[in-house]
Amino acid sequence: MSDLKPLSSSASRADAINAQAAAWLEKADFGELNEIDEGALEAWLAESHSHRAAYWRLKAVWQESYRLSVLQRRNASDVARPSIWKTPTLLLRLAAALVVMVVLSTGALVALKSPQTRTYETPIGGHETVRFSDGTQIELNTNTVLRAQMTTQERTVWLEKGEAYFEVRHDPARPMNVIVGARRITDLGTQFLVHRESGQVKVALLEGRVRIGATNLAPGDEAIATATSISVSRKSVEDLTNEIAWRNGVLAFRHATLADAAKAFNRYNAIKLVLADQDVAHQTIGGTFRTNDVQGFGAAVKSLLGLHVVNEGNQIVISR
Repeated sequence: MSDLKPLSSSASRADAINAQAAAWLEKADFGELNEIDEGALEAWLAESHSHRAAYWRLKAVWQESYRLSVLQRRNASDVARPSIWKTPTLLLRLAAALVVMVVLSTGALVALKSPQTRTYETPIGGHETVRFSDGTQIELNTNTVLRAQMTTQERTVWLEKGEAYFEVRHDPARPMNVIVGARRITDLGTQFLVHRESGQVKVALLEGRVRIGATNLAPGDEAIATATSISVSRKSVEDLTNEIAWRNGVLAFRHATLADAAKAFNRYNAIKLVLADQDVAHQTIGGTFRTNDVQGFGAAVKSLLGLHVVNEGNQIVISR
């Protein structure tokens, strides 16, 4: 029996390598690889040919859904049916070990690719980028909750609240579906912004094609959808650029009312801007500010508009 030990140990190592490769692929598929993880993956792949072979072999199966369905139907007992364990030859023992490795790696892939939904969220003032293995990436703005189910068969995202910017890799066989409440946004490879707030959904298209309900949008279109209607308007390049300025950590205003500016700042900060009356709320301002620089915005309002700005604990009150 002693001559079986090296083979058993080899199979255990192969099993561990396959499991690690599967773990790396799962992490990459859900966009959870940061720069440190990417460096660790590269180092793991560089350690040995076995690591690289296992990773790329599993990745190939991962990307071919029809092969996955065959693997799911395969029964491990059928694969190992030949009674080779009783034969004394080293060659057949090695063949048996290889069969076990195939069964183990198949099982890992089936478990790995079963439909899963991952949830991503940001706190107030937070910003996170989620990257997926197909090249798609989604940026979550402040106070946002998003669920994603990304498999070889489908790409579906649910925006539970907040705002997200999508850069979707084109795949005609798997269009991206973004579900926001009762609304479905279908994307065929493009860049667009989705904001869910106060019973409505705003979709701004920067590049490519997107459809919300039965309405097709062109680049520069902004759709506002409620439970009963969809309205579409054209936006200038400057306006669209301002709407996604948060991706760079700033808020950009062009002739914005103080009411709109205060609403924008209040999404990012625990200290809230409070406007004393409607006359103040209707005054306009322009400029670019850091999303967390609510104090700097108050100072600009005081200087440019000559208004009173008073700090009151967790509020900044603006009045005449």
